[in-house]
Amino acid sequence: MKTYIFIPPVKSTAGGITVLCRIGSILKSQGRDVALVLRDAASWMPESVEQMPGIVLWESLELEKDDIWLVPEGWVNSLAPGLKAEARCISYCQNWAYFFSSLPEGVHWNSLPVSFIAVSEPVNWFMEQTIGKTSPILRPGIDTSNFYPAEKKSTDIIRIAYMPRKNKALVKQIKSIFAARNPDLQVQWVEISGMTSVQVAESFRSCHIFLVSGFPEGCPLPPLEALSCGCIPVGFSGFGGWDYMRQLDGASFRPWWPVREVEWGGNGYWSADADVLDAALNLEKAVKLWLEGGPTLDRALNAGQQTIRSYTLEAQAKSVDALWTEYESGK
Repeated sequence: MKTYIFIPPVKSTAGGITVLCRIGSILKSQGRDVALVLRDAASWMPESVEQMPGIVLWESLELEKDDIWLVPEGWVNSLAPGLKAEARCISYCQNWAYFFSSLPEGVHWNSLPVSFIAVSEPVNWFMEQTIGKTSPILRPGIDTSNFYPAEKKSTDIIRIAYMPRKNKALVKQIKSIFAARNPDLQVQWVEISGMTSVQVAESFRSCHIFLVSGFPEGCPLPPLEALSCGCIPVGFSGFGGWDYMRQLDGASFRPWWPVREVEWGGNGYWSADADVLDAALNLEKAVKLWLEGGPTLDRALNAGQQTIRSYTLEAQAKSVDALWTEYESGK
């Protein structure tokens, strides 16, 4: 049995592609037969993933009945080679928002011989509510040898990281609201864009807060990376972020969907997606938390580190091994 992982064509950095390549790397390190399948030889590929599996170009793909054909959720048409070969076809849903986006008219997930993997508990719940199927969960992992906290952060000026490519207009609104309410409070905004993973980690370590503006999301990686680097995240969950996001005291929003029990406490100030006013108010709370310091800040930072322990590369590798062991046993 060989696992083939379809890598969609993208031209710039994509967290979902990194997760797919990481799964391939893990399978290779575990001694399993695996290859990455590129639709476009010029597609962007992550440089941070070690032990990258061999590459197969789409036009050279030859699947057999006993193979696993793993395809991300937004690329339904790419299941075709696996369906034709009667291979084990698996859709890995990394973002609930794209789960139905590419289904041809008249085609339904339940009519296809496809099984599923969910990237998080919220995504699994979404799929259960929509197609009535419960799926195994395979969460992403953070490289804690790269993303780790600074020994100490000066609070002479509070530095706030943000990623402008994630709902740029909403980031601008939040910044404007924050400035209007706090004209005498000096903060430094740090833009994270076009950086390597090492540079991203260095930027997070230099910052106190990460303004999270991305949605929709399946299990967003940047907030995890920020938590791992000792930031207090503030902002939107994208729905899927509630796999690990938990409210600090003083936050207003409460999810209406079920939230699993976890070992850690509040790790950020989270708002409903697109609620810019609440996000700006939460940003004030995070700044105040850093300026006041003390046990409340320590608890928040400790909760962040506790969160990350469930999202390490080692935890991800254990999940991959358990899941593929089931596949190999015929389950």
